[in-house]
Amino acid sequence: MDTAKARKHMVDSQVRPNDVTDFALQDAMSELPRERFVPADKRALAYVEQDVPLFDDRWMLKARDFSKLINAANIQKDDLVLDIACGYGYSTAVLAKLCNVVVAVEEDEAIVTGASERISELGIDNAVVMANPLAEGCPAQGPYDVIVVAGGVEDNLEPLLKQLKEDVGRLVTVRVEGRVGTATLYTRSGEVFGERKLFEAHPAGVIPAFRKKAGFAF
Repeated sequence: MDTAKARKHMVDSQVRPNDVTDFALQDAMSELPRERFVPADKRALAYVEQDVPLFDDRWMLKARDFSKLINAANIQKDDLVLDIACGYGYSTAVLAKLCNVVVAVEEDEAIVTGASERISELGIDNAVVMANPLAEGCPAQGPYDVIVVAGGVEDNLEPLLKQLKEDVGRLVTVRVEGRVGTATLYTRSGEVFGERKLFEAHPAGVIPAFRKKAGFAF
């Protein structure tokens, strides 16, 4: 596969036509080898317009949904960004091209190691991947200008929202209710959190740490 050609086609067909106006984001996705951030047997899917399986119950968002989500976060060069559920590090690598520092979180030490190695191999030195429960985030390094959860969520966002900087912090993710997914932007003003629906999205699944617990019924 000609990955450079596939990458250009991905950006030209899935990113630019979908109101992604951040040129730095377009450039990052044009440059970064997306295929290196998925399992070897899934590399043929890296540029296809679908979520790519990574490991148990986890996927990399399709380029269209991912780019629109990051574009909506309005990331600035001096921002501190928390990347939750970074997988093998693609989202972290993209974010590192846009901001000052990225703190990425995964739960499994082997996944953390794999993501760290990929990021290091690309010469990215303003990102660190840490092991921690996803729903807890990484409060010790915050507060954050931006928090990204690039996948489906149903619940458990409150601890992350509290790690946003007051008055400027924003969190982007895909909120899933039943079979409906909606990319959503959350903002913080003091102890009040705003919510704005952005666009319809259909993630392949919900990140396990952000699944709604089944309620008890008589």
